[in-house]
Amino acid sequence: MTLAGLVVVTLLAFTGCTTEQMPEPALQGTPEKTHTEVVSLREGDILKISFPGSASLDTTQQIRRDGKITLQLVGDVEAAGLTPDELQQQLVKLYSSQITTKQITVVLQSSAFPVFVTGAIIHPGKVLSDHPITALEAVMEAGGPDYATSNLRAVKVIRNNKGVMENYILNLKAVLQGTETKPFYLKPGDIVYVPERFNVF
Repeated sequence: MTLAGLVVVTLLAFTGCTTEQMPEPALQGTPEKTHTEVVSLREGDILKISFPGSASLDTTQQIRRDGKITLQLVGDVEAAGLTPDELQQQLVKLYSSQITTKQITVVLQSSAFPVFVTGAIIHPGKVLSDHPITALEAVMEAGGPDYATSNLRAVKVIRNNKGVMENYILNLKAVLQGTETKPFYLKPGDIVYVPERFNVF
């Protein structure tokens, strides 16, 4: 085989290897699929529930802190933790003997939920979020702490868990300094209290 022939064969071999190692199209499709996955409903979500065959039952409901909504004819229904499709299927079963048209539509209108930030903060008050939010992010959304007086080493999160008040103490100073990396995600209705330095728990 001539030298020119060897060069051609070698180039073809390398070209073949390069073609086999290009999985980008499959990888690019994965994040899109994950992004479009339906998330579970949670407290604070606002739902529009339509009954095509019984318009008088149509309603717009906000999921309460106990995770439930209240509907005509069937009363309280657990909604938090279900996807809109799962809730829709559950409602069809619950209303099976109440309506003639076995068709119900559940639409998530808004997923914004409130948390409250108070204490040594620039702009204390309600913070609305339409995505998972950490305690530090909520503090920053409220204008950030008053660095002259705030004690970021002992930030308190107060949470109403089914009627039981729970308290969590967070060291947000460590988070800001990079020595603590585990985020603390808030739930709807949580209260974040940033104390002043002279306050003692």
